[in-house]
Amino acid sequence: MRDILSSSWPWYVSGPLIGLFVPALLLFGNRQFGISSNLRHLCAAVAPGRVEFFRYDWRQAGKWNLTFLAGIVVGGIIAARLIGIGDVAIGADTKAALAELGVRSFGGLAPSDLFSWSSLQTIPGVVAIVGGGFLVGFGSAYAGGCTSGHAIAGLAAFERASLLASVAFFAGGIACTYTILPLLF
Repeated sequence: MRDILSSSWPWYVSGPLIGLFVPALLLFGNRQFGISSNLRHLCAAVAPGRVEFFRYDWRQAGKWNLTFLAGIVVGGIIAARLIGIGDVAIGADTKAALAELGVRSFGGLAPSDLFSWSSLQTIPGVVAIVGGGFLVGFGSAYAGGCTSGHAIAGLAAFERASLLASVAFFAGGIACTYTILPLLF
């Protein structure tokens, strides 16, 4: 069982499981799948009234979302303790392309050349971590949801806005990969 849980699953197994999760949430709990709204509720609970975006009754919509968020965090901690944290599988072509840019660390969950405390002491590190984090947060707020909400739940509901947001997310990722990342290194 440990081998099954700790190894990569093929797309034809994990894709349908994720796809079935969305209608199950709707059918059994009238809930939508997504992460960014959970973080918005958390911010509204922690810092109420300071920012207009967070001034709303988070308790009405936020109980389910905050429980979902807590489940993700606790589930991740339990899985890391039981299974361990391995390396993320990176394809040979991707490793070669990143090596050309100067990335040498491919162990763990993310390259430490890009994402580490010591990276924050460099201009490229600040741009990648702080700038990237800001763009992800701003983009999620502007698009009315994150990639999981739009690309999984929104597309399953045939939402045109989710199709547009998903295309924009992927286009932005491709543009950053081929323009901004080479400039940082």
